[in-house]
Amino acid sequence: MEKPPVTNSMRAWVLAARPKTLSGAAAPVLMGAAAAWHDTGGFAGEEFSFTVFLLCMAFAFLMQIDANLINDYFDFRNGNDSEGRLGPERACTEGWITPDAMKRGIAVVSVAACLTGLPLAFVGGWGMVAVGAACVLFCFLYTTFFSYRGMGDILVLVFFGLVPVSFTYFLLTGEYSSRVFIASLACGIATDCLLLVNNYRDMDQDRANGKITLAVHLDRKGTIVLYIMFGILAGLLAAISVAAAMTPWHAFPFAVYILLHISTSLKLCHTVGRALNALLGETSRNILILSLLFVAASLF
Repeated sequence: MEKPPVTNSMRAWVLAARPKTLSGAAAPVLMGAAAAWHDTGGFAGEEFSFTVFLLCMAFAFLMQIDANLINDYFDFRNGNDSEGRLGPERACTEGWITPDAMKRGIAVVSVAACLTGLPLAFVGGWGMVAVGAACVLFCFLYTTFFSYRGMGDILVLVFFGLVPVSFTYFLLTGEYSSRVFIASLACGIATDCLLLVNNYRDMDQDRANGKITLAVHLDRKGTIVLYIMFGILAGLLAAISVAAAMTPWHAFPFAVYILLHISTSLKLCHTVGRALNALLGETSRNILILSLLFVAASLF
C-alpha cells in the first residue's frame, strides 16, 4: 500500500481536495462556454472573453474543492466516516488533516473562491455577487442539511447544471438562451448520476446513520432505474440543445454518451460494495465525454 501522507502536508491537502472530482466542475463551464463560443462567432467574433472563461473555470474548481473539504470535515464530525466506509478514504478520518486545520482550509478556499468570482460582478452586474454567495452558502448547506433529507439531488441539478452552464453563457454573451437552459438541465441530470452511484454504494450505512438520501428512499432497484433514465435523458437533452442551434446531424454523436452510460448501468446492476467506486470513475468519465461532445459540436 502507498505510504500515507504526513499530517497537514501539501500531499495531504491535495488528496483532501480530491482532484479527480474536478471534471464534474469543469463540465458545466465547458458547456456554457462552448454555447457562447458558437453564438458569438468563435474566433470570427469579438465578444468571447477567455479571461471571463478562465475566471468561471477557476471559481468552479475552487467551489468543488471547497465542497470536498466541507464534506470531509462535517461527515467526520458527524461520525459518518466510520471504519466500514466503502468510499474513497477521507482526510480527517485517516488523520491526514487535523480537524482544526481542515476548518482553516475551508475558510481559505471559501475566501479564495469569493475573490476569484468577484471580478465577474463587473462583467455580469452585481447580481453575480448574490449568485456567488448562494454557491458558497449551499456548499455548506448541502453537507450539513440537504443531503440528510433527500434533497441533495436538487442542489446538484441547480449548482452543477442550471447555475454554472447558464451563468457562464450569460457572462460571455450578456444573454440567456432557452437552448442553453436545456443544456444546463442535461449537465445537471448527468452529474446527478454521480451522486446516485455514491449514495447507492453508501445506502446501508446512510440508513443506519439516519441520512435519508434519495437512494435510501428508492432502495436499490429504484435507484438503478433512475440512474439509467437520468443518463439517457441527459444525452437526449444535450442532443436537443445542439440540434436547436445547428442541425440534427450534430446531435447524433451524443449516442456515444448514451451507449457508455448504458454500459455503466449494466455494470451497476451487478456491482456492490467498494467495487462501486470504479463506477463512480466511469460515471465521471461519461459526464466529461458528454461535455466534450457538446464542445465539439459547438466548435466544429
